[in-house]
Amino acid sequence: MERLSMTLSTTLLLLCLISGGTVVYSQKTWCIAKPSTGEVALVDNIGYACSTVDCAVFQEGNPCFYPNNNISHASIAMNLYYQSRGRNYWNCNFGNSGVIVSTDPSFGGCIYM
Repeated sequence: MERLSMTLSTTLLLLCLISGGTVVYSQKTWCIAKPSTGEVALVDNIGYACSTVDCAVFQEGNPCFYPNNNISHASIAMNLYYQSRGRNYWNCNFGNSGVIVSTDPSFGGCIYM
C-alpha cells in the first residue's frame, strides 16, 4: 500500500510538472464566505463555527467587529473553524457557501488566523 501511495504521488507530481503546473506544498489558505451567500446561511455559519471555536475577535470592541455585518463576521468565523480543523477543503464547505482563497483577507487591525 505504501508503494502504491508513493507511485501515485510521483505520478501526480510528474503530471503537474509536465502540464506546466506549479507545486506549492505550504501555501497559506483561508476560508471565507462566498459573496453570494444569503443572510440566513451566513447567520447559520456563524452559529455553527462559533459553537466550536472562539469568535470573540468579532465581538463589539474587538479588532474584527467592523464592518459589523454578517458576511464579514461569517467569513471570520468560517476561517477560524477551517484553520482549527487543519485547513482541509471539506472544512470550508459550509453547505457550499464557503470558498478557499490564497490571498490573505486580513484588513486593518483584523488579522485572519
